[in-house]
Amino acid sequence: MLSIHKSITSIASFAIFLLVVYVVTYTLQSTDAQDSKEFSSYAFQFNESIDLYGSETRHSRQLRQIEQIDEDDPDLIAKKEENEETTMCSPGLVLPLWLPQKNLSMGDRCIRGFVYFMLMIYLFVGVSIISDRFMGAIEAITSIERTVMLRAPDGTKQPMRVRVWNETVANLTLMALGSSAPEILLSVIEIYAKNFESGDLGPGTIVGSAAYNLFIIIALCMVLIPTGEKRRIKHLRVFIVTAVFSIFAYIWLWVILSVISPGIIEVWESLITLIMFPVTVLWAYIAERRLLLYRYMNKKYSVNKRGVVVAGEHDKDEADAELGRRASAIVAQRDNAYEDARREYITLLAELRQKHPHADLEQLEMMAQEQMISRGTKSRAFYRIQATRKLVGSGNLMRKIQERAHSDLNEVKAQLHRIDDDDDDDEPTRIYFEPGHYTVMENCGEFEVRVVRRGDISTYSTVDFETEDGTASAGSDYVGKKGTLTFPPGVDEQRFKIEIIDDDIFEEDECFYIRLFNPSEFVSICVPQIATVMILDDDHAGIFAFAEASYEICESVGVYEVVVMRYSGARGSVIVPYWTEDITAIDGKHYEGAHGELHFTNNVTEQHISIKIIEESCYEKNVKFIVHIGTPQLAPDSAHYQNHTGDHTHDEMIEQIQELEKKPYKNLTELERVMLLSKPRAGEVTSVEVQIRESQEFKATVDKLVAKANTSAVLGTSSWKEQFKDALTVIPADESEVDGDDGAEEEIPRCVDYISHFVCLFWKVLFAFVPPTDICGGYVTFVVSISVIGVITAVIGDAATYFGCALNVKDSVTAICFVALGTSIPDTFASIIASKQDDSADNCIGNVTGSNAVNVFLGIGLAWSLASIYHMAHGTTFNVEPGTIGFAVALFCAEAMIAISIMMYRRTKKSIGAELGGPVASKWTHASILFLLWVLYLTISTLEAYHVIKI
Repeated sequence: MLSIHKSITSIASFAIFLLVVYVVTYTLQSTDAQDSKEFSSYAFQFNESIDLYGSETRHSRQLRQIEQIDEDDPDLIAKKEENEETTMCSPGLVLPLWLPQKNLSMGDRCIRGFVYFMLMIYLFVGVSIISDRFMGAIEAITSIERTVMLRAPDGTKQPMRVRVWNETVANLTLMALGSSAPEILLSVIEIYAKNFESGDLGPGTIVGSAAYNLFIIIALCMVLIPTGEKRRIKHLRVFIVTAVFSIFAYIWLWVILSVISPGIIEVWESLITLIMFPVTVLWAYIAERRLLLYRYMNKKYSVNKRGVVVAGEHDKDEADAELGRRASAIVAQRDNAYEDARREYITLLAELRQKHPHADLEQLEMMAQEQMISRGTKSRAFYRIQATRKLVGSGNLMRKIQERAHSDLNEVKAQLHRIDDDDDDDEPTRIYFEPGHYTVMENCGEFEVRVVRRGDISTYSTVDFETEDGTASAGSDYVGKKGTLTFPPGVDEQRFKIEIIDDDIFEEDECFYIRLFNPSEFVSICVPQIATVMILDDDHAGIFAFAEASYEICESVGVYEVVVMRYSGARGSVIVPYWTEDITAIDGKHYEGAHGELHFTNNVTEQHISIKIIEESCYEKNVKFIVHIGTPQLAPDSAHYQNHTGDHTHDEMIEQIQELEKKPYKNLTELERVMLLSKPRAGEVTSVEVQIRESQEFKATVDKLVAKANTSAVLGTSSWKEQFKDALTVIPADESEVDGDDGAEEEIPRCVDYISHFVCLFWKVLFAFVPPTDICGGYVTFVVSISVIGVITAVIGDAATYFGCALNVKDSVTAICFVALGTSIPDTFASIIASKQDDSADNCIGNVTGSNAVNVFLGIGLAWSLASIYHMAHGTTFNVEPGTIGFAVALFCAEAMIAISIMMYRRTKKSIGAELGGPVASKWTHASILFLLWVLYLTISTLEAYHVIKI
């Protein structure tokens, strides 16, 4: 994982690189001074006619020549003072000039150079942090979805979520703008700061950044892929288009600088450069959608894992019409995508259940949701923000993924429960029995009946009740009753009692009814409005059977209780054997089999068989098993039990039954046959089929969580409170990735995390004032962020100019060696993270080629268009010295072709088969070649800038 010490290493590398460049520059200047001794002092007049901007080397040579001739000559002393004035730095656009500027020693210049260098680093950190907000806004904008109603073949309408922005268009426009905003704005601001005259800092930064991106970033991604893995470009057509246009962009720059109108940029040339930006985007979109190939015309829509249609850039009406024509195919594709996501979610749950056998379902669901979000498709904005957060001590985005998963799960659970709770609120007041069936013993004396009120309970309600005979008769079996129940405001239930009459005569089980009627105004009586009361005779041992022939249960029930009823008597102690039998359910996998005996003691009418159901968290499940009961038998110690209870009547009845069983049935009298029937026996339902289905709540939870598994949601912010909390919180930079290890100890921030946090605290708190992305869909954040980036970039431009002026380093060298690297560091780490976590190379290599093309067409094209139009309006020409820029562009084009060829070779080579990763020897060899190309580019460009290499 990346840690903050890498950023410290980068700063140290910058400092060493600064020293090397300064030594080389000083050596080059000294060489020029030594060679110039052969010229006479009259050469000063020729040098004065040369543009003073960026000519510190010539002025230094002049000063040394003056010193060598004669320090006592008043005219020469005046000449020396005049040349010292020309070496002073010009005031910048935003940053004040460091005074004084005259008579600076070598130590003063080194100190100022170091201060400006550290200031640039701190400003680069600020740009990276505000770019987080900017990229979050871009992600919020490009992830906007709309609902389209599709008419299915059967005529029904189905809602479909459609992504508004095409992925390729988003990556080459807003995403590329977010990644390259500092370079683009620096070029535009430099033009304005120099009164619409050309400069070396903006174009040099763009070209230098392109070289660093193409050579260094791809080389790092190539070698840092884990051993044995490789990454291929998935959208090859888009890559080819962006690669061709990225090289063509620099060829076009060389043509307009050196061929068409050398040294002059005309309006039409700059406008064509700017127009090439939308042309690149359009061409890449055409390549991705294969719009020029008729047989692929129907592939304008695809569906992601969340069931969202990723639409192309069409007119809204045309898009809706096409969706309507292809409704059935798209619906099927959406269902398949959902099913794949569900299957992945269930697989994750199964793996997590094995890894954490003691965790409950809610914990496992949260872990699975974390991994679903972390495994989801990530944009370039995600990797850019993740890299920046690690570098500046804001922690890992995985923590936000965990918080998001926990929030999603709580929201879904609350929504499901709210749906159940809100059912009552949408209906009028209703009254009914709960439960609707009562079973009582003949000797119970009396029992309680419960009537409930649901819906609106804020008013008074009344309802009448009365008993009605069934097979049981009022007066002989029970005491009839009628009356009125009153429900005061806030009361949701009332109870009343019914008396049962006991006798010693054997009779079949009997029943009677209780009816509700005559409700008050605005009250309705709902089912069950009639309660059934079953009176069980307690004079016989009873009949034993299941209450139902089949049950359907969900796998999340835990332990299921199968009810065995005892009716037509409840006298004596009876043993009923039971056991389970597999059908499609497997003992030990879907449930835990059970066998044993149920003991019904005297007057006990109900017992339960406990069966543990094993929860597999299946999305769809349908398995069955059977529970059997055997022949009930009088308990061997029944007589002993009855004697201990003092009930000798039962003991006598059991002895009589045992005597009657010894007689032939035909010799029994009618009374003896009735008495024989009182022994325990099995009823009609002695086997029950139990069907195990998936949990509906779990199924609904999976559906909703899969729909919410969107990585884009963790990049934005919802409130200023959240932003300030993130800004003030120290989070470990090397937090573990989401792996479901919920029991692991939470990492404590290290000392380096605190240092990084407090160094960047000013930027974090300042940018916490930027509006959250939830306001106006991210557009407000977009505008505010890019404005802030523009201000900081202007300060970076001034600091870079002062840095070069203090150390006599030309702007073109400063841009290529320092500014370009500073603006590209976040992209470097973002690409490395993407290369490790993505299954393709698109977010690594595609980001490089796309950004390189956008930088030229939008950065240089916009700046030069403004300048050329300004000069045309004032009747002048916009002049650009073709020397340094043209040379750097030509050199980059030649090396870029070599780099692209290397990647294509790696892709087509069977032993490698991918642009990134692959065999260790080949990836290190090719990465070394790319690194050498970058070193060669820096060396030759620097030598050319100081005229050691002349063109």
